[in-house]
Amino acid sequence: MTGLAGVGALVRLALRRDRVLLPSWIAVLALVAISSAAATGDLYPTAASVVRAVGAVNDTPAMVALYGRVPDVGSLGALAMLKPLATGALAVAVLAIVLVVRHTRAEEDAGRLELVQAGAVGRFAPLTAALVVVVGANAVLGAVTAVGLGAVGLPVAGSVAVALAWFAVALVFAAVAGVTAQLVTGARAATGLAVALLGAAFGVRAVGDTAAPWLSWASPLAWAQQVRPYAGDRWWVGGLAVLTAAVVSTAAYALVARRDLGGGLLPDRAGPARAGRDLRSTTGLAWRLHRGPLLAWAAGFAAYGLVVGGVAADVGGMLTSDQARQLFAELGGQGELTDTVLAAMLGILGVVASVYGVQATLRAAAEENTGRAALLLSAPVGRLRWAAGHLAAACAGVVVVLVSAGLAAGAVHAVRTGDAGQVGRVVLGAVVQAPAGWVLAGIVLAVYGAAPRLAAAGWGAVVVFVLLGELGPLLGLPGWLSDLSPYAHVPHLPGGQFSAWPVAALAAVAAVAAFGGLLALRGRDLG
Repeated sequence: MTGLAGVGALVRLALRRDRVLLPSWIAVLALVAISSAAATGDLYPTAASVVRAVGAVNDTPAMVALYGRVPDVGSLGALAMLKPLATGALAVAVLAIVLVVRHTRAEEDAGRLELVQAGAVGRFAPLTAALVVVVGANAVLGAVTAVGLGAVGLPVAGSVAVALAWFAVALVFAAVAGVTAQLVTGARAATGLAVALLGAAFGVRAVGDTAAPWLSWASPLAWAQQVRPYAGDRWWVGGLAVLTAAVVSTAAYALVARRDLGGGLLPDRAGPARAGRDLRSTTGLAWRLHRGPLLAWAAGFAAYGLVVGGVAADVGGMLTSDQARQLFAELGGQGELTDTVLAAMLGILGVVASVYGVQATLRAAAEENTGRAALLLSAPVGRLRWAAGHLAAACAGVVVVLVSAGLAAGAVHAVRTGDAGQVGRVVLGAVVQAPAGWVLAGIVLAVYGAAPRLAAAGWGAVVVFVLLGELGPLLGLPGWLSDLSPYAHVPHLPGGQFSAWPVAALAAVAAVAAFGGLLALRGRDLG
């Protein structure tokens, strides 16, 4: 039997498990890119308006740090793809990390990989299958995106270059995740290490784009921009990514051959001899489990908040037409242009915060899958108290990350405007996003309580609600359909009119869903 025996079967199994996750990600990323391309042509109908908008972007350090530079001042396609290219590169990197860890280290943690490899499955087959799934998913994403961009009138060559840019980033970070899965013990640690490296790559790119252009080449995220879609189409950058991915993947395979199943090449840190006071209750245990990821998320939100606060007052220079201002109004926000921009950006942060809520709530499912929940519940600990601890940590975490972003954005915006009162306005605009995240957490708990094997469908709910609530106005969806999304009922602040009723209604929906999930959990067998 060779080390690659069973790859085909594992690929089919992975595709079956990800039959909701992969189409959802592909649909969202492709639709965002295509809708951005279609809208940009309407927003900047003349060459002069494109030049003014590109100049405003490239002259705003916060925008350059966040998304990079537009490489061609006269290219409508390059302007249209500025934000989708940067955010899409981050998204495909995260997806690649999730897929590789999910089908390698997570299977190992759950004990399923040991059973699988007891059959005719080679040592290198799980990692190979995960990489094949990443390559296939991003190839489909690239094809769909390129066809869609071409259909809305952008040049075919540049559209293919966009697909190549995303594909290159996904390849590199899939290989990185393959390495981190061998270095540390546990799927969460492997994911955390890979995401930390992704964050470092983002920081290097931001510094390079704003201060030292040569430094950007050290970041795989910057390679997506260096492909320069619609601005020269540098195809050879894709070869650089393939070469890097090949080298890193080779290292991952070498590490697979060196370590024992269930172990990690980096030793775990020894814990204290006695448990602290915070581990003497289910709530304290939940806080300890969620503390590390929450602090990392809060730091990331604060960093993004600094950018939001710095860029809000400058976005007016980029909106060179009434259509552009109307677009931001549809994304969220009324009143002054700066308030409209802040409300739209805080709405995006609200969506990302709900992703944290889903991830944190799914920790209960992970604890059950690994058998730790059964051990814990064999003690005098009730199921409802245990699950409620994870839910409380998830809902509180949503508020924490949003407050972090709101404080950072509000402080910077207050300094730039000379008005200290802006801090409270921006923080309120961030905090009102929380109930939508609670709804997602409640839905995930309800599904987990009733059918734990379907708990991951919570990610599909995020995608559907984003499409309905955030992109619904841009896609021209009927109002009743958009209203099914909790994001459609979040007050648009600052600038809009605050009403407690939508917030209370969302909180009530979240409570009902969570209560149903707890009841369902109490009535079923674990495992």
